[in-house]
Amino acid sequence: MAVLILTGAIVALFLSESLVVKAEVRSYVAAVYEHRVILNPEPHVPNEREAALAHMSKNLDVFEVQAASAARQAAQIIVFPEDGIQGFNFTRTSIAGYLETVPDPRVVTWNPCTEPDRFPNTEVLQRLSCMAQKNHLFLVANMPDRQDCDNLTDPHCPPDGRYQFNTDVVFSDNGTLIARYHKQNLYFEAAFDTPPECEHITFTTPFAGKFGVFTCFDTLFYEPVLTLVKDMGVRQFVFPTAWMNQLPLLAAVQFQQSFSYATGITLLAANIQAKDLGMTGSGIFTPWHAVCHHDMERETGKLLVSKVPVLDPSMMEDGEESSRLKLIPFSGHSKHRSRSEELAEEHADPSWSMSGSQFDVHEQKKSTESDHCLAEDLGCSERVISEANTFNSIMMYDNFTFVPLRGVEGNLKVCDGSLCCHLWFQRSGPEEELYALGAFQGLHVVHGTYYLEVCALVRCTGTEFGSCGGEIENAQTVVDFRLQGTFSTPHIYPGVLGSEMTLDRPDESGWESKSEFYMTRKGMATGLVTAVLYGRVYEKDDE
Repeated sequence: MAVLILTGAIVALFLSESLVVKAEVRSYVAAVYEHRVILNPEPHVPNEREAALAHMSKNLDVFEVQAASAARQAAQIIVFPEDGIQGFNFTRTSIAGYLETVPDPRVVTWNPCTEPDRFPNTEVLQRLSCMAQKNHLFLVANMPDRQDCDNLTDPHCPPDGRYQFNTDVVFSDNGTLIARYHKQNLYFEAAFDTPPECEHITFTTPFAGKFGVFTCFDTLFYEPVLTLVKDMGVRQFVFPTAWMNQLPLLAAVQFQQSFSYATGITLLAANIQAKDLGMTGSGIFTPWHAVCHHDMERETGKLLVSKVPVLDPSMMEDGEESSRLKLIPFSGHSKHRSRSEELAEEHADPSWSMSGSQFDVHEQKKSTESDHCLAEDLGCSERVISEANTFNSIMMYDNFTFVPLRGVEGNLKVCDGSLCCHLWFQRSGPEEELYALGAFQGLHVVHGTYYLEVCALVRCTGTEFGSCGGEIENAQTVVDFRLQGTFSTPHIYPGVLGSEMTLDRPDESGWESKSEFYMTRKGMATGLVTAVLYGRVYEKDDE
């Protein structure tokens, strides 16, 4: 009898554990490396191939160390940053010695580590391939690529008879080259050409399924990213970048998280570390969690390694809960989480946890104690909604219309053209910290051309209205808020940034109506630097 009882207990335990295992979210281990790039001190001076290889080898030596470190921490994929091998600020001529011709993996199956003599002048590809093979991990890097062309048959071919591309390469864990992506949206990169046709590149891994590939400035444009997300259903991306931080709206980790959150994707983002150029900010982002790094003090690289839930629906087993994979891009995120979202948090790396209580908008609507109208009551009397004290100030080169926050609570409205931004707020903190609600609708034309609709609550850098829109990282004021805007575009990127570059996220966000998008946040652990609904009207970029 004792044996039977013991056996029954074991069976019960086994069944219980089987149910737990079945309920668990499938995951993998990812790594990104923020690289303190070793630069060519004279990038405008042409280098012969031998000198260019000697320079690139210094950066590749660092990559080798970090790939091995990631492998020791069980990483299955690692992403290195844009320009991490050769640096930047080259001319079309001076970068020539750095170029290698990367074969198209859709046409050619090639392992540079085991077949080093198959293609000439491919020393960098060989080293990257061997790194992947030696450490048994998928490896993503960025490098300069040369593709010869014929002026007589190709109307897009440059006069010198070759394309020069900013190129991401991906190697499998046995060293095979499995993906090549030519960056579509260049950011003042004189050394490189825009590809004649936009590429939509993916690759598949055995541990997480499908990943998409894009680079840096691509994240602000429709192609290729949103075609991959919305039309092709890709939910996991590798993202080499060389991003220069610009507060208060576009710091690297700030927008990386907003992009992941809004589109419902995993983003493995690796940035350059260059303090003097304002470049830092890397992370591993999912729609629910973030592990990130931002450091403008030290001048060292940083390896991030973390467990990540698989978001590729093709990797789900029969009967496995998959509601978390049905996130619709730009549909918003409710505070009422699905069971699969809860499981993703339970089985995630503990450092992903984000604290903070949730702001119940509907409970606030019931309140009659405040003298102020509620944020979602847009029919509020004009004596309460404050828009009389509007002023203009430049924020990130755009002329925003602002209204200041006064008192400890209120309901504000500010408009720019057809875009109207509404804010309900309660604040606690130093009265001398000035905050303002800003609206901008129009074509951004500095350092890129793209059409924006933006509602932003920002901490001003001083006490004068003209300081609103400047760059600042610190704040002591805690603000509970509901921010809402009348947008003409469905492509809204919500973001919340706390003091000292502390990433936060909305408690809830979504569409109140066909044109009104909102987000809420209450109970932040740090002072508020920025709360923004960053809208992109892609179809108006050419206006």
